[in-house]
Amino acid sequence: MRNTPLETVVKIDFKAKQQEFAAYIRDPDKNPAPVDVQPQRMAMYRELFFNNIDTFLTANFPVLRAILNDRQWFELGQDFFANHACVSPHFSKIPEEFLNYLQNERDCSTDFPFMLELAHYEWVEMALTIAKETVHANPQSLDELQNRHITLSPLAWPLIYQYPVQQLSPNFLPEMAPDQPTFLVVYRNPEDNVNFIEITPLTYRLLQIIQENGEIMTISCLKQLSEESNHPNPQMIITGGLQILKELAEKTVIIPG
Repeated sequence: MRNTPLETVVKIDFKAKQQEFAAYIRDPDKNPAPVDVQPQRMAMYRELFFNNIDTFLTANFPVLRAILNDRQWFELGQDFFANHACVSPHFSKIPEEFLNYLQNERDCSTDFPFMLELAHYEWVEMALTIAKETVHANPQSLDELQNRHITLSPLAWPLIYQYPVQQLSPNFLPEMAPDQPTFLVVYRNPEDNVNFIEITPLTYRLLQIIQENGEIMTISCLKQLSEESNHPNPQMIITGGLQILKELAEKTVIIPG
């Protein structure tokens, strides 16, 4: 009986091969292509992966895309794709990962000074659009609002920006922040439309008080605001604040109990 030659078994480190594959796809200028994969195929894989990332970024940051030319946008996307280690494997988390990259990793002196704030504002719209919480309008609950408990809708986010992010466009690209910050509340209504309202610092503080307490009596909230404001006529603050709260309740920014 003839002896069968021993076959040579080639052990492949799949983790190392995967890292080699991913490194080239992320940044082919700095990493060699796997020698056992055809260059045309690697180019196809890289284009497919990068285009997926680019599509998600373009869809979720349309204003940012509009104010950058094609070269600036490509280089921004490439830098994110090559250097940011995404924590989540889900495509729906790409905008959040991009925001994390801009806030903690991006370092480019030629970027617009408002780029991070604009990206955050656009991300908020996306986050509220896909949020699982729901709110329901209840006009009857506005009766005697000052004697009711109120909460901030989980689909309403009070925000402060140094730049007027809601006004930014290719035709409006300020080089310096204005003297006064921009106060907004971005919210999703019962029809699932995401809207924003530009608000005053006093209204922002009103929403902050509600948010800090979780749930609070309307009159208690208004009294706290009037005390903090040191206004010579506290009742004016209470009366004006109550009207503002009624308007916000109609929009479901706040929810009466």
